[in-house]
Amino acid sequence: MTNRKEERLSDATIREALRPFGVEASRALIERVRLYLETLLIWNQKVSLTSITQPSVILRRHFGESFFAANALNISKGRLADVGSGSGFPGLALKLLCSELHITLIEPSLKKSAFLAEVVRKLGLTGVQILRLRYEQILPEELEVNWVTARALGNYIDLLSWARGVLKDGRVIFWVSRSTAEELSSLAGWYFIPPILIPESRGRYLVCGQPKM
Repeated sequence: MTNRKEERLSDATIREALRPFGVEASRALIERVRLYLETLLIWNQKVSLTSITQPSVILRRHFGESFFAANALNISKGRLADVGSGSGFPGLALKLLCSELHITLIEPSLKKSAFLAEVVRKLGLTGVQILRLRYEQILPEELEVNWVTARALGNYIDLLSWARGVLKDGRVIFWVSRSTAEELSSLAGWYFIPPILIPESRGRYLVCGQPKM
């Protein structure tokens, strides 16, 4: 059983952990991050949501790296589809930081979808849709977004083909390794900006691209 005292991080710890990722956390954000984190740790004992179990590492690797994209790529509002949401990173985390974003979480797992719904309920979030589907099952006419995100999902060729159909003057954002970033940058039919190194990482990058006309 996880020690509850070890789970609860102080306001100062959370604030300092998020600062390298470009976030000056408000009290409201700190409280939501803490509740999300505690819920994740409880559920993770029965449902495989993350292999990382140390709260301070979850804070940096999951929350910090998700938040980093909002500032690095100027995400603030619009409609965002997060593919393979899992435990909610980056999509649901971005919602905490960008309240004007409408988020569609695409997650085929029943248990993981149930977890996402529980976090949305506990945090009182609005403007969040959870689709218990594989992204390939969603037709272009059924979804129109400004952003498509995915973190360490793989099979990016198929994902980019699908994303082209649902993006409206929008972009894809992926959290990937350097080698994958280089592969994506060379793809025909897409324009990717130079990869952005994620703070405090050893080779994890953000890549952002849009379809060529």
